[in-house]
Order: sequence, then C-alpha cells, then structure tokens
Amino acid sequence: MADRLQALLSHFAVSARTFQTGALCGINSLDGEGPYGQLHLIRFGEVEVRHGKGEPLHIRKPSLLLYPKPMAHRFITDATRGADFMCANLSFEGGSANPIASALPPFVCLPLKQLQGCEAVLELLFSEALAQNCGRQAMLDRLFEVVLIQVLRQLMEQGKTQVGILAGLAHRQLRLAIVKMHEEPQKEWSLEDLAAVSGMSRSAFASGFRENVGVTPGAYLQRWRVGLAQKALLQGKSLKLIAQDVGYGSEAALSRAFKAQSGKGPRAWRSGQREAAPTQM
Repeated sequence: MADRLQALLSHFAVSARTFQTGALCGINSLDGEGPYGQLHLIRFGEVEVRHGKGEPLHIRKPSLLLYPKPMAHRFITDATRGADFMCANLSFEGGSANPIASALPPFVCLPLKQLQGCEAVLELLFSEALAQNCGRQAMLDRLFEVVLIQVLRQLMEQGKTQVGILAGLAHRQLRLAIVKMHEEPQKEWSLEDLAAVSGMSRSAFASGFRENVGVTPGAYLQRWRVGLAQKALLQGKSLKLIAQDVGYGSEAALSRAFKAQSGKGPRAWRSGQREAAPTQM
C-alpha cells in the first residue's frame, strides 16, 4: 500500500521544540502571535481551555491539544494543584504553504487513550521529561514529532478529517492518485491517468476528488507544485531548475501558475518571505 504521509513529510517536514515540562497553575496564556503551532500533552489535572470569547473547552482526563497554526489560547487550572503539562512549539516547513498545517482544523483535542499504538512513546516521553539525561531536549523534541505523526494517522483512520488533503489521503482509492502526484509532480498527469491509478472511472474520480479534497485534481496538482516551488525558492534554487523539477516547461509557465496560486510572482513572493522570516526555534 502506498505510504500516504511519506511524501508529505519528506517534502514538508514538521519539527518540534519542547518548552514546558511540569505543572501549570492558575492562568497561563499563549498569545498566538509567533510563527509556530503548539502541541500540548496534559498528563493529569483538570484544565479549562479558552479561545477568545467562544465556549470554553473542559479537559478532565489525560488529553492532547494540537494547534497546527498560531492561535491564541488560555489555560485555566487550579491555582494550587495545577495540571501536569508537556508542551512543544511546532514548525511546519513551508509556512503557509505547508499542506499538513493547512489541512487541519484550528485545534484538535484527543484523549490520550485514543492514540492507538502510542502508549510506549508517551511513556518514554513522560519518563524522559522527569529525568536529566544527556540529550534530553533532542529526545523530547523527536518524541513530540512521533506523537504528531500518530495524531495524523489517527485523524485519517477514524475519518475525522473533513474536506482537504488529509480527507483525500483517508480515501481508499483517491489516496493512490494523490500519492502519485506527490511522488511525481513533474509528470504531465491527465484526469484519465489519475483515475486509472485510483481504479475509478473518469467521472467518479473527478467528482469524488472534488467532494473529498475540495478542489479539482488539476487545481490540487498546481497547489502541490507551487508549494514545492515555494520551498525550493527559500532554499535558493534557480527558477529554471525549479520549473523543471515541479513539472513546468519554462520559467514563464511556473511564474503564471505561481501568481495564480499565491497572488505574487516567484521573486516578489520570495522577497516578502525573507523580510518576514522568523528567528529559529
């Protein structure tokens, strides 16, 4: 079976940086103004989570909170007993072009018991947090990244993704075509080719793709190619080489697709990204 997440994670990596291990008491706020998402593990304790003026979320059992994009949130716990937290900042490579961050809801809350197959990872993560072993920071960061992959698997397997790339990757047939586009973006994919890869008729594939992913196969392929081009631009590659790598016959063709997708030409987009580039975690 094709690996649904491999191409996503190899092209658009996600890295974690642990910043909290231990009790949080009273009121603790994250302003959401930085460039990072967050992943919080609540090992024990009761927590009220607030997002602006909306209804608060009440957590009473060990749970996970995932914020794929910057979002202000506030934790309210007992001022004396508090709650035991482990927290990490998440950096999604490609920023706004990262298809994983773009496909997820603003936040995800899951009881830790629902993370099937993650028991050993969580146990190691919690024990490492209490120890003072050499390499502790690196170990915690990598374990948080493993937990995130488990969350992505869980969302797809349980059908909790709605419309978007993760919903497409959760589909038994559509995912075959999506993986092929991810693996071979430079190929001239026709609707008939992609339908054949999925084992579907042309009409069933086209309607099923739009229903599950939210765009046509052609629009999705352009979005994926431009996302790859954005990443390559930030790495300093030339437009000529990028155009060849992502399936456009010329710099002009890439520039047209790039502007249609992002609203700016490649050079103007790169200049804007460099001016707004955040400091490293």
